[in-house]
Amino acid sequence: MAGLDPTTPFPTGITLHRASRVLEISFEDGRSFRLPFEFLRVYSPSAEVRGHGAGQAVLQQGKRDIDIINIEPVGNYAIRPVFSDGHDSGLYSWDYLYDLGCRQEALWADYLARLAREGGSRDPAAVAAPAPQGGCGRHR
Repeated sequence: MAGLDPTTPFPTGITLHRASRVLEISFEDGRSFRLPFEFLRVYSPSAEVRGHGAGQAVLQQGKRDIDIINIEPVGNYAIRPVFSDGHDSGLYSWDYLYDLGCRQEALWADYLARLAREGGSRDPAAVAAPAPQGGCGRHR
């Protein structure tokens, strides 16, 4: 993640709407975005989600019911949401949040298309637990 783009408007308000699972963010240019928690989790800027290079992004599945349990400020340029699945390593800069808001419709469509291509699901119950790895049992 690059530093704060000096052309990005500064946020004037951030509100968590827990019942609807939406983060509302308003900017000084008058734009306001309603970003669902699931959308924010799926597009976390963390290396755990995006990978360390092109083509290394990890498809996020089962995040439909995700919650944000806390938001921590990071300097005067970002926030760090703490999600109910324990994910807390994404730093969402103002420019990243503004970009997500501007491109929300296209990004969401891309995510849904990728889920369909890869046979994934937004529903936690539909995401199968990984098969246990062998090797720890006793052999007789």
